[in-house]
Amino acid sequence: MVERKIPGNILVVDDDQAHRTMLRTLLGGWGFAVEEADDGGRAIERVHEKSYDLILMDVRMVEVSGLEALPEIKKFNPAIPIIIMTAYSSVETAVEALKKGAYDYLGKPLDFDELKLAIERAMDHSRLREENRALKERLGTGFNTGDIIGRSRVMLELLETVALVAPTEATVLITGESGTGKELIASAIHVNSPRREKPFIQINCAAITETLLESELFGHERGAFTGADRRKEGRFRLAHGGSMFLDEVSEMSVAMQAKLLRVLQEKQIQRVGGEEVLKVDVRVMAATNRDLKKEIEAGGFREDLYYRLNVVTLAVPALRERREDIPLLAQHFLETFAEKNRKQIKGFTPQAMDRLVRYDWPGNVRELMNAVERGVILCRGEHISEMDFPFSVRDTGVLEQEPAREELLADLPLEEVEKLTILNTLESAGGNKSETARRLGITRRTLHKKLKKYGVM
Repeated sequence: MVERKIPGNILVVDDDQAHRTMLRTLLGGWGFAVEEADDGGRAIERVHEKSYDLILMDVRMVEVSGLEALPEIKKFNPAIPIIIMTAYSSVETAVEALKKGAYDYLGKPLDFDELKLAIERAMDHSRLREENRALKERLGTGFNTGDIIGRSRVMLELLETVALVAPTEATVLITGESGTGKELIASAIHVNSPRREKPFIQINCAAITETLLESELFGHERGAFTGADRRKEGRFRLAHGGSMFLDEVSEMSVAMQAKLLRVLQEKQIQRVGGEEVLKVDVRVMAATNRDLKKEIEAGGFREDLYYRLNVVTLAVPALRERREDIPLLAQHFLETFAEKNRKQIKGFTPQAMDRLVRYDWPGNVRELMNAVERGVILCRGEHISEMDFPFSVRDTGVLEQEPAREELLADLPLEEVEKLTILNTLESAGGNKSETARRLGITRRTLHKKLKKYGVM
């Protein structure tokens, strides 16, 4: 197999000449063009003079340190990825570098395999900004949207980003309210990635107790704890070569977050109760419905893990932010549940669809799906009416409209009020006379007499 080479122009910034020479030889052997700077100040000058695909920069230098040069470089060229090198590796240094815009950080002495992987990821990440035209071609031809339904502007923009991110190895953080379909976005990334033929393993961190989560993720040895009567492989081993989706990652304890961070950094795991170190090749995607920055401030989420996960962030919009997608989604769910329940239903009455579009859907797509399923089950005719929905949905806007409606009816004769009530109910029932009679609390025979009187029959 021919080894992949990524062409690019790299600036190496280090006040140690021997280290710069070693990196020039190593990177040159990988096919990169390499230039050098012996200080952070000189690096800033170089960036103003020339464009680079990536900067590899030491933290501690005599005159201008890497942490001082980093924000100045990012201010001039925010798109350039910068990987920080440090022989004084610590969580505080790493977090400070990531806060100032570093793409990644590596400890000295450098692990060459880790360095190459970090450079490849950084190069892939920077290319995301340059591939809009190629993206649209992929969306029109080979891009697989899976079960994602939507043609609204915000959803198309999200899918465009997914199409850019999917072919890379970037770690992805997917944010959004509960029920928006974050797992569908993760699945779309996997099926459009080079890992598509390998496993896609999902785990909901909120659904498993802390004591069991470590075993689920990393596996355990026989006898590791009470009930462990055999060795078990964890989800990371099962996902080897493929992708892992950690849903509700914010529900992990801080202790488990530290163990996850180690896996992301070292690409290694140990089974619970075991000593063997196991290599894992897994692309990690995580999701949360919480504001992780607030969780960090409250001490509930590790800042260094946040920056490790947050290489690329995808924000899934709430359903109320893409109302134009509601008719598409509703019809899809109708067809699905009608087939499942062996019912012949053609669609929604205009009033029912109006209710769906106007409702704010705090439970998002999941709530819409449940409402439509209920409508299919309760529907007695060929069209779902608003009365087949839960009260919260069918009552949308009624409070605002009711006063004006009462004032209008108050000026009409009783016989006219009766006529309007019957005709409105008949319309909302999709013309189904049996359903209309049931809602009005009268017999079908009485309804026929009334309709004949009004000249409707």
